Amino acid sequence: MIHLTRLNRLPLVLNADLIETIEVTPDTVISLTTGQKLVVREPAEEVVRRVVEFRRAIYGGSLLGPSLAVPSAPPGGPMDADDNRTEHVTINRADS
Repeated sequence: MIHLTRLNRLPLVLNADLIETIEVTPDTVISLTTGQKLVVREPAEEVVRRVVEFRRAIYGGSLLGPSLAVPSAPPGGPMDADDNRTEHVTINRADS
């Protein structure tokens, strides 16, 4: 989730996973996968920076407390089918 500000200065918390496109018209218009469009005060570059920062925190585990950390598979090979440890997976999306 990222914190943004609507044009009328009301705060907004947005699920970054729903962002489909960000346009500058000159206002920053965020199109969501739901079809909804949001106009925010932050420049497009700032929205992108906040999304990247949020994803780094999520994938880097900094939002997880020590008791919530997920163990990773040991390096050096695939896990056995009956092994219950969790493996870290990196997902790369091509920009469209």
